[in-house]
Amino acid sequence: MRVRDLLDRVGVEPRADDLVSLLAVEDPADIQQIFDAADETRRRFTGDGILLRGIVEFSSFCSNTCFYCGLHAGNSRIERYRMSAPEILKSVSAIASQNIRTVVLQSGEDDGLDPQWLAGIVRDIKKKHDMAVTLSAGERPREDYALWRDAGADRYLLKIESSDSDLYRSLHARRTLESRLRCVQDLFDLGYQVGSGIMVGLPGQTLAHIARDILYFGKNDFDMIGIGPFIPHPATRFAGQPGGEVSLTLKTVALTRVVTRNSHVPATTALGSVGRDYRIDGLKAGANVLMPNFTPLEYKRKYEIYPGKRCIREPTGACGFCMEGLAASIGRTIDHSRGDSLKTRAPAPSIA
Repeated sequence: MRVRDLLDRVGVEPRADDLVSLLAVEDPADIQQIFDAADETRRRFTGDGILLRGIVEFSSFCSNTCFYCGLHAGNSRIERYRMSAPEILKSVSAIASQNIRTVVLQSGEDDGLDPQWLAGIVRDIKKKHDMAVTLSAGERPREDYALWRDAGADRYLLKIESSDSDLYRSLHARRTLESRLRCVQDLFDLGYQVGSGIMVGLPGQTLAHIARDILYFGKNDFDMIGIGPFIPHPATRFAGQPGGEVSLTLKTVALTRVVTRNSHVPATTALGSVGRDYRIDGLKAGANVLMPNFTPLEYKRKYEIYPGKRCIREPTGACGFCMEGLAASIGRTIDHSRGDSLKTRAPAPSIA
């Protein structure tokens, strides 16, 4: 079956075998058809504006031992930090000063994180700024999620990494897919706009795994989906493994766009950290979000989830000024709205 026919079918009734066939495409002209279909879907369902999310990486402490992440608890080579509330609020003010109306507060899975402390920061942000607050602090008890939601948090990012329980188990120590799914269900139940995502090229991952992940994104109607290449870290169990292929990552972004239609999909920082800057390619393949980093310079280099991370030496907020140029280079514009979910949701979906 021709690529165009497969794309038409996937856009109406996605099936795993069709997605595998499209992910396996290698002819440049056929790959371009996939990107073009994704770009047209993006234009139709989210428009030409590129949304901005300002990231503040406020803690590098983590109790997990994920085999792919440089922040894992067993890595004694890195210098841990936890930003103070005034430091976080100063970074948020820098985000607001550039007319960016979403902040993403991101950390490792920090057992020392006081949920009341973070709730207070969320309240302060909502009092001082007209912006959406996205949290990304890993798996937490439902009561923490509820506390933060009541404080004014709008969104939560919790990447699935794999919807296959066996593959998930092979990537983590003492973690199960069931626990992850419980957290995702809690977030939907509490009324968050919920983000998920995967890395492409993880050890043991197949095209069939990726295809099922894309179906998982579509079935559960996630508001946001982040997809980037796996970049091996030398202080992890997966040191020395090959990194994820950019081409396959971009095809995954594109097919996720075709299947999910109006989810917000970033051109991730990881795409900008593998040789040249592939974020523009991501924007051409269906992405509609960029995420400039506003972590203070003295902390930015310490948040090393993977090596070679982009923009770790630039002054705080400097990459925010690059966004207009990136957008203009492909004939797009920056959308300075909050960029809330485009989903129309009745009761919370039952995660599966």
